[in-house]
Amino acid sequence: MLAATAATVPAGDYLYEPKWDGFRAIVFRGGDDLYIQSRDLRPLDRYFPELHDALLAVLPEGCIVDGEIVITTPAGLDFDRLQMRLHPAASRVATLAAATPSSFVAFDLLAADGRDLRGEPQAARRQRLERLLAQAAPPLHLTPMTTDAAIATDWLARFEGAGLDGVIAKPAAGVYEPGRRSMIKVKHIRSADCVVAGFRWHKQGPGTMVGSLLLGLNDGEGRLQHVGVTSAFTTATRKALVEELAPLREGALDGHPWRAWATVEAAGSRMPGGQSRWSAGKDLSWEPLRPERVCEVKYDHMQGDRFRHAAVFLRWRTDKAPADCRYDQLEVTTPYELAKVFGAAADRRP
Repeated sequence: MLAATAATVPAGDYLYEPKWDGFRAIVFRGGDDLYIQSRDLRPLDRYFPELHDALLAVLPEGCIVDGEIVITTPAGLDFDRLQMRLHPAASRVATLAAATPSSFVAFDLLAADGRDLRGEPQAARRQRLERLLAQAAPPLHLTPMTTDAAIATDWLARFEGAGLDGVIAKPAAGVYEPGRRSMIKVKHIRSADCVVAGFRWHKQGPGTMVGSLLLGLNDGEGRLQHVGVTSAFTTATRKALVEELAPLREGALDGHPWRAWATVEAAGSRMPGGQSRWSAGKDLSWEPLRPERVCEVKYDHMQGDRFRHAAVFLRWRTDKAPADCRYDQLEVTTPYELAKVFGAAADRRP
């Protein structure tokens, strides 16, 4: 089950939960084994062997649990370390599992005692989940939940400092609807002025349509760092961008701050934001542009020094100089202890 986006926490008959920043996963506990599956139906057990063994030991037979795989650190959730787990070498995975063990945060129960619960109301499934995980201990966690919109709004403000990226509102009477956006997610939305220093062709129109713009911000030493992409354009805009950006392609690689990446790609490696095990073979090669134009984009939050998700293009900023696009314009999130998130009341009813 998926979620639609809202700007504010909705009021009404909802169950509110923190939105975890990890790998969405469903855990199937059979008679003598356990299977962890990603949202796009990929097996995850081999990447998280310590989690497989721990969940097998504590989850009862005949249950299916929906949740999120996360890696916790003293500084909060760490999505970069989570991505490092997607390694083809079992020995490397084992080393990482020992160094940075993962956790599973459960937030829904789809089956118990071998019985399908998807047709039951969300509130009833939550009660069943609480009973099922009453004795849960790390690395298995039950996500906090409240029925108070004011508390959820407070969570939205405070929990970001622990690495969480919003709040989920689930209709209390709603059944589990696979593939439908029946929940509501509320995320932090901010804007930033970024340097446009390159682009990628659209997969359906190389040479005729721009797929995404590569964005940069200047660090404290004046070096332009790649921070992400913006790609939500209409077909007409994609075609118009080809002509609009053409003058910036002339001599773009001469003195380009990311010139070394072109050499790296030619050698078979990749630039930041390039191919990964989750990119499904997409062509992520890029075309340089002279870093002379600035655009304003909307983003939700940062992952280290980059945008966690693709940013949304808002407008060109012809009044802004590229040198003025710096990290210090970004809002600083107040740190928050992850232990306090897990320690939030399981169900704070008004």
